[in-house]
Amino acid sequence: MQNSEAMALSAALLAAAGELTRRINEGVVARGFEGVRPAHGFAFTRLAPAGATVTDLAVHLGVTKQAASQLVDELVRKGYVERRAHPGDARARLVVLTERGWECTRAAEEAAAEVVRGWLGVLGEREVRVLGDQLRRIAPYGPIRPAW
Repeated sequence: MQNSEAMALSAALLAAAGELTRRINEGVVARGFEGVRPAHGFAFTRLAPAGATVTDLAVHLGVTKQAASQLVDELVRKGYVERRAHPGDARARLVVLTERGWECTRAAEEAAAEVVRGWLGVLGEREVRVLGDQLRRIAPYGPIRPAW
């Protein structure tokens, strides 16, 4: 594969990821979760299912601990997460999704499913399944994180 072809493929994958992120966020907002942005969704993927410390979240998001703490403060104010005592470390606090946070997560899952159903109309079910299989081969279980 020529460099230009590799770059074109890379650009297409990045464009698809960006479009998917945008459409999921729009779907979440359309379902009544105003004030959320993609960074919140990326944080939710780390916080589900059992929560995380601010340090864990910072590493996941690729930001400073201070930036992660500010994000958590914002999510607490909006009612999406809460801080609890950490069960294994008395010095740490565990950030967990509230019921509203879980509802928002379910809304994101519904929005993602809508986007993928749209792909079915373009590619067909067989090709979408093949695409999914191929993407899982090159990025099997990597963390869902933003590309800042």
